[in-house]
Amino acid sequence: MKTTVEQSLRAYLDDKTANGELGPGSRLPTERALVAQLDAPRSAVRRALDTLEGEGVVTRHVGRGTFLTESARAGAEAAPPDTSPVEIMQVRLVIEPPVAMLAARLATQADLDRIVECLQAGGASSTFEDFEAWDAKLHRAIAHAAHNGLLLSMFDVMNTARTLPVWGTLKRRTSTPERRGCYHQEHEAIVGALVDRDPEKAERTMRVHLEHVADNLLGRV
Repeated sequence: MKTTVEQSLRAYLDDKTANGELGPGSRLPTERALVAQLDAPRSAVRRALDTLEGEGVVTRHVGRGTFLTESARAGAEAAPPDTSPVEIMQVRLVIEPPVAMLAARLATQADLDRIVECLQAGGASSTFEDFEAWDAKLHRAIAHAAHNGLLLSMFDVMNTARTLPVWGTLKRRTSTPERRGCYHQEHEAIVGALVDRDPEKAERTMRVHLEHVADNLLGRV
C-alpha cells in the first residue's frame, strides 16, 4: 500500500514525540523543513497539516508557526482502529449537540470569528478534500469555543476516528456537490445560532445536521 504524505507526517510526529523531541506545545519544523524531511511537495504537506489541524493534532498561528496540541498524543492513541462509522456517528450525536449549546453561551468574539472563517472557507471549497478539511476545522472550532478542556479532549478522541480509512471511503462514496451544498447550508444555520447566542437553536441545528449526515452515510443510527 502506498504511503501518503499525511501518513508520513503522522509517523514523523509519532517518532518525534516517542523519543521526546516533541511534546505538547512544541513547535513543529517549518513547512520548508517538512517538505525536505518527508520528500514531498509543499502543497501535499500543507494539505496534511490542514487535516491534522482539523483533527486538533496541531494548531497554527500566523507569524508564529505550527504547534503540537496538548491532546495530540492522547487522541491519536485512543481511537481504536476497528471503530465503525456507526459508532462514530453515535458518539458524534451524543457529544456535539450539547457542545454547540455550550459554545453558544461561552464563545468569545475570537472564537466566533474563527468559526465564521471555517464556515466561509468550507462554502468556497470546490473539492471533496477541501470541504472535508474545513468541515473538520469548523466542528472542532465549535468544540473549542465551549471552553471545556475535558470535552475538547473527548471530541479530539472521537475526531481521530474520522481519519480511519473506512470512514473516508464511505464519506467519499456518498459525497456529491449537491450534498456538500446542503451540508454547508446546515452549517450556516448552526453558526447563525452561535452568533445569535441561542443555545437551544445551536443544539437543535447541530443535531439536525448530524442526523442528516447519519442518514446519508448509513441510514438512521
